Amino acid sequence: MKQKIVIRVQMNCDRCRSKAMKTAVGNHGIETVSIEGEERDLLVIIGERVDSVALACSLRKKLHCADILTVEEVKEKEKEKEKEKEEEKPKEKQEEDKKDVPLPHPVINPSYLPAYCVIFDPEPSTCSIQ
Repeated sequence: MKQKIVIRVQMNCDRCRSKAMKTAVGNHGIETVSIEGEERDLLVIIGERVDSVALACSLRKKLHCADILTVEEVKEKEKEKEKEKEEEKPKEKQEEDKKDVPLPHPVINPSYLPAYCVIFDPEPSTCSIQ
């Protein structure tokens, strides 16, 4: 699950900004780091399985001030596009699409199947194992 984490960090100069970005990139699972906001004090981090609390603690150690503002899930663009396309289709056409879908095959529960099967052999003399 991808996350978007927004952390407010006190960054007064370019050196502080680069220090904040290096600290953020040092954590595992982070894909992108950017600086946003009117005062350029928001650090936006996108990654998978990122520990936001540990990230904020490491930023506090380096820069002395870091506050977590938001942590939210990032939806993939492809899924959003597919949903938009489905919404654009008329409802009648969506119903027709559903009618064309074949029904699934019945599932056989393995607990109902016999554990072994006895086969009658009319010519037992042909067996090579004795």
